[in-house]
Amino acid sequence: MNFVQRLQLVQRKANSLVCIGLDTDITKIPESLRSLENPVLEFNRRIIEGTKEFVCAYKLNLSFYECLGEHAWQTVRQTLACIPEEIITIGDAKRGDIGNSSAMYAKALVDDYHFAATTVNPYLGGDSVAPFLKNADQGAFILAVTSNPGAKDFQYLKVKGRPLYEQVIARVKKWNTQKNCGLVVGATRPKELQRVRKIVPDMPILIPGVGAQGGDLKAAVRFGCDRHGELAVINAGRSIIYASHGDDFVGAARRETMTLRDQINAIREKYF
Repeated sequence: MNFVQRLQLVQRKANSLVCIGLDTDITKIPESLRSLENPVLEFNRRIIEGTKEFVCAYKLNLSFYECLGEHAWQTVRQTLACIPEEIITIGDAKRGDIGNSSAMYAKALVDDYHFAATTVNPYLGGDSVAPFLKNADQGAFILAVTSNPGAKDFQYLKVKGRPLYEQVIARVKKWNTQKNCGLVVGATRPKELQRVRKIVPDMPILIPGVGAQGGDLKAAVRFGCDRHGELAVINAGRSIIYASHGDDFVGAARRETMTLRDQINAIREKYF
């Protein structure tokens, strides 16, 4: 089973395109958890337990863990152990280095931690991405169009008459020999998302930026899905995990997840 098939399977089983970003900031979790031995892990465990039936994926932005010190990677491993096996786990690391260095990054994230997918920066080219694509059942979401203001510094520069992000996508299509490549396109870029989906009709697209970042959910679903209303992975982090800062945070996160799933599915029913 390749990565696309794995993603399709869980999206159909859960009837959900929702990905929760477990970007856990210890300063924002409920006060009652902060005296525990590992408050970040406990917060993650409870969020996962309360939302797992309504999602297709969880995404861990590793910067939120790497800053925790010597026990950081143990927390990542223990968090992953809380996630049901069929749900896609995304190591949001945005790695990308010369070939031998990327091979070591991939060894950690793909071989050791067994993330189902990773995010990868393509700036260094094919040899920097290849180590993350070696296993057909594990995917790489490659940065195409990001939602931050600085995206226009490079991603929109014209190269042979096309914006650079389209040149990246053209190259990713060539790398996708095992059907395990995906792209990252921010929900705050709906016109670009529509264009990207036309270029890659059958490739997964990770879409951050709905929720706290204010991305257009309707456009994210309508333009991000494939022709079957699938293969969009719509990420929401802060709007779900911090839906409440009190001890009712699990119930609040669960309700927010269900609401987002239902909103997405209503849009899917209208357009697909």
